[in-house]
Amino acid sequence: MRTPEETVRAVAAGVCRLMRGGLTVAEEAAQIDELAACYAERTDVRHPFNPVGDTPLSSRARVREHFGAGGRPAGVERYDVVDDHVYPTPDPEVVIFEFRYAGVIDGRAFTLPCIFVVRVRDGEIVESRDYVDHVAGARAFGRLPALAAALTAPLARS
Repeated sequence: MRTPEETVRAVAAGVCRLMRGGLTVAEEAAQIDELAACYAERTDVRHPFNPVGDTPLSSRARVREHFGAGGRPAGVERYDVVDDHVYPTPDPEVVIFEFRYAGVIDGRAFTLPCIFVVRVRDGEIVESRDYVDHVAGARAFGRLPALAAALTAPLARS
């Protein structure tokens, strides 16, 4: 059974493998399954800083869909975890993982600061708050126009 530190590091490393691309369809599916297996069947994963709104992921199946969505970006030359530190807390299930995703896409260097506050029980993530710089991510992946359009779109009426 993985420790909380091993679990959060496994997730970050798996994200990097996905984002680097170059995987066959079968390898990508296996990587997504490996990432999803880091989460409990019932989980609560949130991205509070998502500028277009947070859609909680409440199950391993939703986490699997999240990791499988959107296709992989083209032109990724490097995608790694750097400056990573895992901070224990008084609660042995909870760790704070501070790190940056850093890399190169189409010759442009980028960095995405992240802080994950994660509760791991029996080697599986049961709760996570993932604080990621989404604007830096949109810039790195050439998605600033799409983000700006989403932010300026009229709100749906209920």
